[in-house]
Amino acid sequence: MSLLSQIFDLLLTPAFAASVLRITTPILFAALGGLMARRCGIMNLALEGSMLTASLFAVIASAFAKKAVLGGVSAAQADPALVSKATTVGIIAGFIVGTLAGIAICMFLAYMAVGLRADAYLAGLAINTMATGGTVFILYMAAGEKGISSSLDSCSMPFINIPGLKDIPVLGEIFSGQNLMTYFAWICVAVVYFIIFKTATGLRIRAVGENPNAAESVGVNVKKVQYQAMALSGLFCGFGGVSLSMSYVQFFSRGMTAGKGFIGMSAMNLGNASPVGTAIAAFLFGFFDAMGNVMQSLAIPVQFVQAIPYVATLVGLVVFAIASDNKVKKLKAKQGK
Repeated sequence: MSLLSQIFDLLLTPAFAASVLRITTPILFAALGGLMARRCGIMNLALEGSMLTASLFAVIASAFAKKAVLGGVSAAQADPALVSKATTVGIIAGFIVGTLAGIAICMFLAYMAVGLRADAYLAGLAINTMATGGTVFILYMAAGEKGISSSLDSCSMPFINIPGLKDIPVLGEIFSGQNLMTYFAWICVAVVYFIIFKTATGLRIRAVGENPNAAESVGVNVKKVQYQAMALSGLFCGFGGVSLSMSYVQFFSRGMTAGKGFIGMSAMNLGNASPVGTAIAAFLFGFFDAMGNVMQSLAIPVQFVQAIPYVATLVGLVVFAIASDNKVKKLKAKQGK
């Protein structure tokens, strides 16, 4: 059997389609976070650092909350009802604390970019660098480890079997049995669309992003709106971080975002900062990421496999740049007429 046939045999399976949805989840959250920031006129390059910080704090909060409920008794020796309660409390604590950590990082960026008028690009890159080293330091302080949170008994978000759908061949294998955060990510696409296009807050965010001076002239508090948008950006980054350490895997590891924040930013740009377009672009990047994982099982150099998602990102950005340039040329041609 040829290598190409082997690749297609692996890609054309329900298991692969299900993995695409799972891998798309953190990318989609990051892209939605970038979308909210861009709509208010700020390019949030701290998506990576925000997600990484959220991932760590979600694991720490989940593990410590679970341990507090168990009262020092190991899960293997505790009463099953108590273990169930501890797990529920751990999930809730991890979700809340992880989300708040993501918001805090983006609000810090907002303070520097809006309050102190620092360069948002440089501030975002600085935050990413700080988060890369800072999360390792905090992990060491909390668990005495520098690479992975193996000693922290954190919780995982539940997997949902959809009644009726789970029994349908192929479709059930793909869409049922996914983690709660995967379904939540696609719900958030609709939520973002509603916020941006159906609410007064969304109208103000779009107005500030398009022309802050014009928005200010009609009484809009530009700084307040930008802080609100950045808080929403941090909210989705927090969701992305929680999905990484409490659904994608059940632990925190050093640098576990692995560029997903930047890929999410690329998906947002490729989707032209529209919720639907961004979701489609995030799904495409998730597809290529999943394809790279599948190809690792074949006799293909690992370096080539690892490069696939990033090559896809570069190609996507080139396509976006060409499309934007053509759009500008058409507008200039219409104005010339």
